[in-house]
Amino acid sequence: MTHPLLNVREGAVARLRLNRPDLHNAFDAMVIAALTGALEAVASDDSVRVVVLEGEGASFSAGADLNWMRGMAAAGEAENRADALALARLMRTLDELPKPTIARVHGAAFGGGVGLVACCDIAIATPEAKFGLTESKLGLLPAVISPYVIEAIGSRQARRWFATAEIFAADVALQIGLVHQVVPAGELDQAVQRQVDLLLKAGPVASATAKTLVRRVTGERDRDRLDADNAALIAGLRVSSEGQEGLGAFLEKRKPRWAL
Repeated sequence: MTHPLLNVREGAVARLRLNRPDLHNAFDAMVIAALTGALEAVASDDSVRVVVLEGEGASFSAGADLNWMRGMAAAGEAENRADALALARLMRTLDELPKPTIARVHGAAFGGGVGLVACCDIAIATPEAKFGLTESKLGLLPAVISPYVIEAIGSRQARRWFATAEIFAADVALQIGLVHQVVPAGELDQAVQRQVDLLLKAGPVASATAKTLVRRVTGERDRDRLDADNAALIAGLRVSSEGQEGLGAFLEKRKPRWAL
């Protein structure tokens, strides 16, 4: 049996490639388990600096596998809850991964595929990419992925796309904030590599901690606590080995040791 996920290492970059091209990389329990396990492994691997999430074949990920959905429709509520929690674990693992992540999006990105895009720190798509939160056509909702999609596109946009299940193009995904950049298909790899190169020049701890800082700042309502926490963070970074190396390299007009 073909493994549903390819884990390709290119130096400090881990490329996690969904590998069900005949099914447009649709989700099932095996895909969810494989991707969760791979993400947990790279999270603790200090040799990995950047993670690129991509799809083999014609699509990024076309959402839920039909046979998997059929099985869940026939299962009880407890089994469906356990299945949904497995997907929730995947999305949270990706969202909180202590490495910068890039989604390389082409073809279809539907349902859970949109969730993966929303969980990544950077998302780049081709003009031909199509997006959709199509669950309401089935009498369902994108409940598990909703925290990440809403954070990416905002509540007003989410209310529209969650309710209508309308398919939308890459330019709309760019407009609403689901992706950061749309480039011609022939330039997709180059655009992804440019982001990889930028991340490999940044301090590993700093780039990995960026998402934690953003999450804390946007969620904290106590301004005094926020000021204190941010002061503690920058003070700790300045005296850390990475901060000392970065400041020293800047003052000495040389590259820091981590820059690749």
